[in-house]
Amino acid sequence: MQARSALFDLYGDHLRPRGGRAPVAALVKLLAPLGIAPPAVRTAVSRMVRQGWLEPLRLISGPGYSITPKAARRLDEAASRIYRTGRVTWDGRFDLLVLEAPGSRRDRQRLAANLSFLGYGTLDEQTWVATRPAEDVDLILAEAGIRFERFTAAHFSGTPGAMGVVRRAWNLTEIGRAYEQFVADQRPLLSAVTVRSSDEEAYATRFRLVHAWRTFLFRDPQLPPALLPERWPGTAAASFFDRHAARLRPAADRYVEQCLDAGNRLVRQKGR
Repeated sequence: MQARSALFDLYGDHLRPRGGRAPVAALVKLLAPLGIAPPAVRTAVSRMVRQGWLEPLRLISGPGYSITPKAARRLDEAASRIYRTGRVTWDGRFDLLVLEAPGSRRDRQRLAANLSFLGYGTLDEQTWVATRPAEDVDLILAEAGIRFERFTAAHFSGTPGAMGVVRRAWNLTEIGRAYEQFVADQRPLLSAVTVRSSDEEAYATRFRLVHAWRTFLFRDPQLPPALLPERWPGTAAASFFDRHAARLRPAADRYVEQCLDAGNRLVRQKGR
């Protein structure tokens, strides 16, 4: 688990509901159970500040970092898809992008990751498609300096034709297998956490569960049911995730509060 990715998970799943800010000491303490060393945390924080995701601030408990408006939008979008708080609907139309691909391989990879996160799949190197328009796509393409055209399109053959487009843009067989593997990998880890486990153990296991589930934000565009195969593995995987994420939430929350309070207590004691 990379420190930068873990910080996104930490802010999105735990700190965003608590104001989106935390002292540095708490960030280090909260990522320690994941095996992430303090220098890696500080390096990742500095990188996220340069990229516009975090901004430094002075808290009562000492130096800390808060999410920026840009990060808040991205984290809220991720949370709505992780926990599926919004209903997936479809009006029969696609959002179509035709763009000039970046010259360097690194820039192309970064662009592909951003568009995939927003739910776009590729028909070819220059053409991307989604079943719903993403609010931030224009901003992302403008920030990358990419010239593009954007269209709204409906397939002449209706749903059968649209399903053909979907299967060109995404490998649903591969995504379905990834969901099945997710459940197989996570089941023994989650079964090991019981009511006798410590809050720290429950927190770390739940963190890894959410982290693994979050990778599907870059794989699965969360297509409307009408365009999915029958007995879609993502449905069973989502129920599995929801059940265990909810089960471990109280213990994880207690551990987060403990780490945040410990940082504050330490500063108050030093100030005496």
